[in-house]
Amino acid sequence: MKSTDSIVSQRLSAEELVELLNLGGHVEGGFFRRTYAADYRLLTPGGDERPSMTSIFYLLAAESPVGHFHLNRSDIVHYFHMGDPITYYLLHPDGELEIVVMGNDLRAGHVLQLTVPGGVWKASQIPSDGEHGFGLISEAVSPGFEYADMTLGYRSRMLAQFPEHRALLVHLSHPAPETL
Repeated sequence: MKSTDSIVSQRLSAEELVELLNLGGHVEGGFFRRTYAADYRLLTPGGDERPSMTSIFYLLAAESPVGHFHLNRSDIVHYFHMGDPITYYLLHPDGELEIVVMGNDLRAGHVLQLTVPGGVWKASQIPSDGEHGFGLISEAVSPGFEYADMTLGYRSRMLAQFPEHRALLVHLSHPAPETL
């Protein structure tokens, strides 16, 4: 039987995950790597061709704990793997705010899988005092993700659209484009 000290010393750190999974920085915050793009391609309603599905690893870590608000055209299914719980803030087109926590404590209401429909703004964040200092998920996107299909949630635009969520938007939206 392993002692608690040896189990703790074997835990992965965020830095190790970035290295072992070959992750790079992401424009919305956190770290990622595309792991799959289907060869089968679809024609979108806008007439663009996309892979039928793509998948990524996505990591939020203490040095980059926020995935800022952004909007995707495609549906995205998120799968929790390990680490601290990740809180998702979903802003629906009608202004409804939905908060979902991904994590492994099912008794506390965490979910292991989360689907965010295309057209819903989302942001994510790990706790600043988390036990692990990171949260790791995968995402499957269909039709497959392309940067042209993503809109970054710049603060001025988000505040104009959802003024009732000002405090949240100031914290989780992107500053003006010229300051990025």
